[in-house]
Amino acid sequence: AVEEFNEDVVYEAIRRERERGGQCYYVLPRIADLEEAETMLTKLFPDIRIIMAHGRMGRGAEENVEKFAEGDYDVLLATTVIENGVDIPTVNTIFVQNAQSLGMSTLYQLKGRVGRSNVQAYAYFLHRPEAITEQSAMRLQAMADFSSELGSGFDVANRDLEIRGAGSLLGTEQSGMAAKVGFDLYMRMLKKSVRQLRGLDLPAVPRTNVILPEGEGSIEVGDGSSSSNAFQINKSYIKDPTERLKEESAARLAESTSQLVELTNQWKDTYGSVPPKVQKQLKTLHLHACTRILGIDLVGMTTSIDAEGTKECILRSPGLRLRHWIEISKSLPRGAPTKGLDVIFPSRFNENQGEVEIRGGKKIDMSTILVRTVEENVGEEEEEWDALDQEEHESMKEISSALNVK
Repeated sequence: AVEEFNEDVVYEAIRRERERGGQCYYVLPRIADLEEAETMLTKLFPDIRIIMAHGRMGRGAEENVEKFAEGDYDVLLATTVIENGVDIPTVNTIFVQNAQSLGMSTLYQLKGRVGRSNVQAYAYFLHRPEAITEQSAMRLQAMADFSSELGSGFDVANRDLEIRGAGSLLGTEQSGMAAKVGFDLYMRMLKKSVRQLRGLDLPAVPRTNVILPEGEGSIEVGDGSSSSNAFQINKSYIKDPTERLKEESAARLAESTSQLVELTNQWKDTYGSVPPKVQKQLKTLHLHACTRILGIDLVGMTTSIDAEGTKECILRSPGLRLRHWIEISKSLPRGAPTKGLDVIFPSRFNENQGEVEIRGGKKIDMSTILVRTVEENVGEEEEEWDALDQEEHESMKEISSALNVK
């Protein structure tokens, strides 16, 4: 059972186990907490017999476990040192206090310390709500889901992989297979596989700076005046100042349009119809959510060099590359970029070292673009640092510099 820590739960479970002549494990993650737990157990059962085991006791821990196995004590108060190699059939109740601090493999191993006979066993994973994190909640939920199933080790391992992720192929989080095939060959194999699996991998940006003459589209936080571009909710719509500030912050921090839609629906359910002024500001937040996902870090205006001196809107996307634009254009109507939307790529993104300009409304002439695309077959024996690698390297520099734009 996964439950919030409660002395009544501990009392009833130990009382039941003692009545049927059994013993209990009481496990905590930290040695420093053992003394407090012993005090609590003694208060609940003045006549209870307790023995300790933890890593700092050295050989004494093993001796204490042996004494406990002989049946001279009611409770073994221990750290996770007992998760492996302890098999005592008379112990059929285990408590794991502060279970939110332990990993799933440890929790699963501890659960396996009981139920070693034909007697009904009980495992209690006790947690403190104030110490719960998102991942620890997911771990405890997994233990609750699989606690009553036999042979659930594989399911637990799969859930643990989902929660923690697969780790880093070459980093310290998880070692890969590089040592067996050689680093150079491994990197070439990895790069080839990534390119085959990779779709439109435009790197998102943390913010989009909108610099327009009248402040249109800007969400910069000002001084709170009526002329400020910061997202603000009418005082008449959400009357409580604390709640209003909370909802304003939630809207500003929304990472996608779907989050904004969900937030807006919550407002409608709680406060009623959204005022027109707030709806107008929400459109700006939706726009910013889209530009961030598309990797656009700057929106501005410039005067055209033509005779008419017309104004042109400039969008800067440091992570946009030729291969991205080629793939995007293929999916558009008529397989061509949108008319009026011209894209310029710096010379470093092209092997011929010339600046590439792709005009909107016209199909891309591949013969004028000397760049290796994902579809191009690169010889396995000669695959080295190429234009795409250099392109990605330079783009990351651009993305870093974009963070400094005010």
